[in-house]
Amino acid sequence: MDANFHLTNIIIHVISGTIALSIGFLILLKKKGTLFHKKAGVLFVFFMVLIIITGILGVVVFKRNLFLLVITVLAGYNTYSGVRIVKIKTNTLYLQDVLVMILAMIITLFFLYYLKSIGFYWSPVVIYSTVGYLFLVIFYDVVRYSIPKFKYGNLWMYEHSCKMISALSGLLSAFIGTVLSDYKPYSQILPSVLMTFVMVLFIIQIYRKNKRQHL
Repeated sequence: MDANFHLTNIIIHVISGTIALSIGFLILLKKKGTLFHKKAGVLFVFFMVLIIITGILGVVVFKRNLFLLVITVLAGYNTYSGVRIVKIKTNTLYLQDVLVMILAMIITLFFLYYLKSIGFYWSPVVIYSTVGYLFLVIFYDVVRYSIPKFKYGNLWMYEHSCKMISALSGLLSAFIGTVLSDYKPYSQILPSVLMTFVMVLFIIQIYRKNKRQHL
């Protein structure tokens, strides 16, 4: 029973990840703000939820690759925060957002403590860069509450774009890192580098679009 449950969990995780990647890249290529963008975004979030649930089950129940927990937390937090900012479009402080931040930090700190107790058996570059980026995102989310609302303006557009691309980047790194496991850590690092360039391009695009609207 456990073996069948574990196999089913893996199949759902892999299929959901593949579909989410396909939808994510399709969203990147299509025009933003359209009905297709919104519907595709809902599907992306749906499959991300499946990925997060099956990823947590794989780590907690089946005691598989613990590093998946950090990637899952990173992708999950970016997805939650990226969707949340589209809904509220402001930097107003809400309790539920603070609770999600705290939960993400607790899980990640537990992961670091556990790794220190058993010894690092993954590349430190991958571990520290993943954990560091998650803390960087959370740090920004804390700092942004101090931005005056009249200055915050359309920053939510940049936040949404960066966080959703980051979630997609986490998926891509996990996928390629698993498929090309013999080439770690480069098979995990290089996709992140590529998606960082994509993120920068989208930031420039959003900036130019906002600038044209104010002319």
